[in-house]
Amino acid sequence: GGGGAAMADGDGLMSVDFEVHGKVQGVFFRKYTQAEAKKLGLVGWVQNTSHGTVQGQIQGPTARVRELQEWLRKIGSPQSRISRAEFSNEKKIEALDHKEFQILK
Repeated sequence: GGGGAAMADGDGLMSVDFEVHGKVQGVFFRKYTQAEAKKLGLVGWVQNTSHGTVQGQIQGPTARVRELQEWLRKIGSPQSRISRAEFSNEKKIEALDHKEFQILK
């Protein structure tokens, strides 16, 4: 915590959906995403899709969500090979829809 005086775009809550393409299944991608999200204090979910991608939703403070978006674009889990990450349904929200960041089966 601790309130900074920055009144930037980093304040307020946002929600965004994501889908990550590449070698992202069978490489603990969901587990690492969950850990990274928890570290940043974000909530939402992540799951594997039937077509070989990983998708989910991130909610939390705007600046933190942006950090996880960068992580999903460039880093991911150690064995993953990300070809691209797509983000959609980005919006400002008043309250979080989730209590935690969970891995959906």
